[in-house]
Amino acid sequence: MGQNNLTGAWGETQAAEYLRKKKYKLLAAGYRCRFGEIDLIAANRKYLIFVEVKTRKDLCFALAREFVDLRKQARIRSTAEMYLVQNPTCLQPRFDVIEVYAPQGIETKDPVINHLEGAFE
Repeated sequence: MGQNNLTGAWGETQAAEYLRKKKYKLLAAGYRCRFGEIDLIAANRKYLIFVEVKTRKDLCFALAREFVDLRKQARIRSTAEMYLVQNPTCLQPRFDVIEVYAPQGIETKDPVINHLEGAFE
């Protein structure tokens, strides 16, 4: 596993823990189908949340959320549709982005986490 994969998996773990602390129920991590992958799927009383996690050391180059472009959003939407076919729900779907900023990579003790609810439709 390369350093980027390791950092990405670490960031997803940090994001999952953040969601648990905020009383979200984690339903899936790394959900894959032929359309793509969704990092985390969580729920609260009102929403079924499809979460894209972006981990970066800093924001010198760009905000992490800027890497979730229109093409990536379309893949996430298609993957979410497949999940909903397989797992029907009455909850309202929502697409969130969680940015994890870790200046020391996986050695970072207190990463900065930004949760962007309803980041795209």
